[in-house]
Amino acid sequence: MTHEQQQFIDDARSIGAPVTAQQAVKALRLLDELMVWNRTYNLTAITERDAMIRSHLLDSLSAYPDLTGTRVADVGTGAGFPGLPLALVSSQQFTLVDSVAKKLRFVTHAARTLQLTNVTTVQTRVENFAPAVPFDIVLARAFAALPDLVASVQGLCGPATRVLAFKGRYPQDELAELPRGWRLERARAVTIPNLNAERHILSLVQQPV
Repeated sequence: MTHEQQQFIDDARSIGAPVTAQQAVKALRLLDELMVWNRTYNLTAITERDAMIRSHLLDSLSAYPDLTGTRVADVGTGAGFPGLPLALVSSQQFTLVDSVAKKLRFVTHAARTLQLTNVTTVQTRVENFAPAVPFDIVLARAFAALPDLVASVQGLCGPATRVLAFKGRYPQDELAELPRGWRLERARAVTIPNLNAERHILSLVQQPV
């Protein structure tokens, strides 16, 4: 096992994501593929490898302790974060949603390369996505302010759906503007190893109006 792999395993476990040696190899392979595709398709502004591990892999995996149910949607997934890293270490079925075709081409390629059978993609604007069955979890990382987020994902949600929003600083002002029918279930501060920035994961749920 390389030092990079062991360090990644240790850092992931420190944030509650139990990564195996095989999963670590695949997660780091994901970055290899991203770096190659990024030269042509400009999928991420983060290009330094250690920063990619912190800001893409570990930041994504920080939501692992919050995953429940069987069906997870990642809205505005971009190059597949947080959905791909979480699908690597989780048994849930992940649907990665984005409106940009080149980003989903990479996601599809990465899922096939990493042999992730629990990942599917949907190319559409989130507001236009109306699955027949609500998701158990909706993930949103760098998507929108909370009031806009819950309005955009309403069609993906049922009474028991939890929306997990990745945020930097605690968004007190955004929470104060949540539309009627939504409330904060809980908020959790997250410390990403070697990332000098605030991180919070907020769980939002619907409540009877």
